[in-house]
This record gives sequence, structure tokens and C-alpha cells, in this order.
Amino acid sequence: MINAKKLEEIAKQVSESLPPSVKQFAEDMEGKTKQILQSKLSQLDMVSREEFDVQTRVLMRTREKLVDLEQKVAALEASINQQQPESNE
Repeated sequence: MINAKKLEEIAKQVSESLPPSVKQFAEDMEGKTKQILQSKLSQLDMVSREEFDVQTRVLMRTREKLVDLEQKVAALEASINQQQPESNE
């Protein structure tokens, strides 16, 4: 099995042996990448977790009301069908 601590030591040694210009380039790339990601994420049409949770609760209540209304309509239809005289065929 690979020793994680040994891998960290190797990575540290490689990092320390890099010339300063390469380290600066890597830091610049990391900074620019973060800027681009933040910019693109801010352009997305997203809602907050709080708003998502609120809408989820609204949807659950709406579904409950829909089930209730479906049952009431079915009961009314049954009642209407019982009141109507059967047609002779």
C-alpha cells in the first residue's frame, strides 16, 4: 500500500526543488483559475440553499393538497354516478 506521508514528503521535495519562476507561474495559474471559476459560477442562475428548501416545502404542501383534491373529486364523481339513474341499454 502507498504511504501517504511518503508521498507528501516527495511532493514537498519536488516543490522545493522547483525554480522560483515555476512556482510563481503555478501560483498565477491557480489565482487566474479561481477568478475564472468564480466569474463563471456567478453567471449561473442559481438559488440559495434556503430558497431551495423553502420551495421544496411549498412543493410538498402542494402535492398533499393535490392528493386531497383528487380524493374529493373521486368521491364527488362516485356520488354523482350513484345519483344518476342507470341508462337502459
